[in-house]
Amino acid sequence: MSEAKKGDKVKVHYTGKLNDGSVFDSSENREPLEFEIGAGMMIAGFDKAVVGMKVGDTKTADIPADEAYGAKNDEMVVQVPKSQLPEDLKPEVGQQLGMQQPNGQNIPVVVTKVEDETIEIDANHPLAGKDLVFDIEMVEIN
Repeated sequence: MSEAKKGDKVKVHYTGKLNDGSVFDSSENREPLEFEIGAGMMIAGFDKAVVGMKVGDTKTADIPADEAYGAKNDEMVVQVPKSQLPEDLKPEVGQQLGMQQPNGQNIPVVVTKVEDETIEIDANHPLAGKDLVFDIEMVEIN
């Protein structure tokens, strides 16, 4: 039976958790996740975790933040004057918004603070700065 290696297309079932055990994503009750190992489709730590697995293997992989979504970047937390927001927008902490960059690309942001004249938004990936734990089952290797 062959082991998964860089360049292989694989299908896996997974459950992604934080260190406190809370689940942030899972393929349970869905099709397995399909990707090519080493093609940049997955976070680096997940790619590394599946290398060497055989069909039917299961494992738990601890992935540090630097091999996941990286450290939280304080420069991606910014204050925005409420005067720059659409008039009908009533911002609340935890609300997800889309913000258009000068190049036209839309990026998701989360409102982290609401004050009288400004709001604070965070454009970091929600899992930035967090160590992740994945339970992985290898389903198929091509």
